[in-house]
Amino acid sequence: MKIKSFLWLFLCSICSMVAQDLALANQDGKFGYITKTGDWQIKPQFKIAKNFSGDLAEAMTDDKKWGFINRKGEWAIQPMFEKTKAFDSGVAIVLKDNQWIYINTDGEQILKDVTTDKLYDFEEGYAIVRQGDKVGFINAKGEVVVPVKFSKVFGFVNGYAKVQENEKWGLVDGSGNYFVPTEYDGVSNVYHDKVIVSKGGVYGIISNGAFKEVEGAQKVWDFMYNPEVTYAEKDGKMGFVNAEGKWEIAPAYEKARAFVNGIAPVMKDKNWGYINRAGEEVIPFQYKDAEIFSKDGLAPVKLSKLWGFINTKGDLVIDDKYDITASGFSVFKRNNEKGFIDGLARVKEKKSWYYINTNGEILKDMEFENLELFQ
Repeated sequence: MKIKSFLWLFLCSICSMVAQDLALANQDGKFGYITKTGDWQIKPQFKIAKNFSGDLAEAMTDDKKWGFINRKGEWAIQPMFEKTKAFDSGVAIVLKDNQWIYINTDGEQILKDVTTDKLYDFEEGYAIVRQGDKVGFINAKGEVVVPVKFSKVFGFVNGYAKVQENEKWGLVDGSGNYFVPTEYDGVSNVYHDKVIVSKGGVYGIISNGAFKEVEGAQKVWDFMYNPEVTYAEKDGKMGFVNAEGKWEIAPAYEKARAFVNGIAPVMKDKNWGYINRAGEEVIPFQYKDAEIFSKDGLAPVKLSKLWGFINTKGDLVIDDKYDITASGFSVFKRNNEKGFIDGLARVKEKKSWYYINTNGEILKDMEFENLELFQ
C-alpha cells in the first residue's frame, strides 16, 4: 500500500508540474514561456509562438514553418506547416501544401470524410461545418451533431452556441437541442445559467426557462462577472438590474462595469468612481477610467494618462505609471482581463512589459518586449 501511495503521489506531482500555468513572453526578439515564479520554463528561442492549449502550443521557426511544442519546449509535431490553429479536444486545423486539414496530437491527418466547404477550428469540442449557405457543427469524431440548417452560427461558449435561422437567434447545445428557441432578434451567451435576449425592441433575461422583461431597457449586458446583477441602459443612462429583471440601481450613469467584491465602477459627469450594491458612492468620482476589482482586492484606475491600482478603500497602493492593455500586437488576444489575476498583474512601462505583485514589485526584475497572460 505504501508503495502504491508513493507512486500515486509521484505521478500527481509530475502532472502538477506539467500542467502549471505558463505565460508567453518575448525577450530580445524571441518567444519563450515563464512560470509564475518568473523562471523560464521554456527559454526564448522561437521566431513566433502562441499560448498553450492543453499541453501543446503553436510555434514558428526562423524559416517560417509552424509546428507544435510540448511544455518542455520540445517539438511534439515538427514544424512543417504554413499556418496552424490551436488544438481543442485533440484536433487542430493546419495549412499544409496550401490545403487546410485536420490533424491529431501526433500530427496525423484525420477527419478526412467531413463534408464541409471550409474547415473551421474546434472550440469546446465542436467545429462549424458549412454546406452552401447553411452551417451546423461536428464533434471531435467528425460526426454532425448540430444539423447543417442554420444561416449563421457562433462557436460554443459554456456549452451552448448562438444560431440563426429565419433571421432570428437562439441557442443550441452540443446535441442540437434548442436551449433558447430561434425567435429573438438578439441573444447572449450563457453565463451563470442566464441569457440576455431582445425581441421587437424589448430586452429581457431568460433564467430557469422563464423570460423576464427589463422595463424600458435599451440594452442589457450579460452576467459574465456576477450571477446576481448586471448593468443595463435606459434612456441613454446606465444602471443595474438583478436576475429577476428588476432595476436594482436606477440608471443614472454615463458608463458602467460589473460588480465584483460588492463594488462596481461607474462614470458620472465624465469621471469614474465606485458604488456599492445600494447605489452609494464608496470611492469618489475622480478617475479618467476605472476597471473592475479583482479577487485580490485591487482595481486598475487611470488618474491621468497612465494606470495605477487602488484597494477597496480607494487608497492608491501602486502608483499610476503603467499601461495595462496589449492592443496592437496581433499574437495576443484583445479584450483580455485587466488587472490582477492570482496575485500578478501584467503591466507596461514605457516600452517594456512586466508582471508585478500586489506590492507593486516586479517579478524577478524581468522585462519583456511583449507578454501574455498566464494560461
